[in-house]
Amino acid sequence: QVYLVESGGASVQAGGSLRLSCAISGYAKSAYLLGWFRRSPGKKREGVAGIYTGNGNILYLDSVKGRFTISRDSAKATLQLQMNSLRPEDTGMYYCAAAMYEDGGSWNEEFEYTYWGQGTQVTVSS
Repeated sequence: QVYLVESGGASVQAGGSLRLSCAISGYAKSAYLLGWFRRSPGKKREGVAGIYTGNGNILYLDSVKGRFTISRDSAKATLQLQMNSLRPEDTGMYYCAAAMYEDGGSWNEEFEYTYWGQGTQVTVSS
């Protein structure tokens, strides 16, 4: 069975930091691509950061570059997202996702991902 369980979401003030974690179990440990997505109020879900497990290539949404860092601990089967200098526009439900099959999509396209967690809420107040 596959589980992706996020944790670490909270309410913080602008300028603060949070560290999200995603525990990965089952077949998802073999994902070729792991990502963090978010759904902000009134917006579609968007890719925030992705990491290819084979070559370690990392990509970010432009608006989070320099502020967010995605990392993976393969031994512990966890995925992290360190978020610094948080802004109110970073508010949203954050999801981790695992892609098992290369379908030709980009790291930030939802259809590329096979498994999803339930999400953890991040709220940034001004």
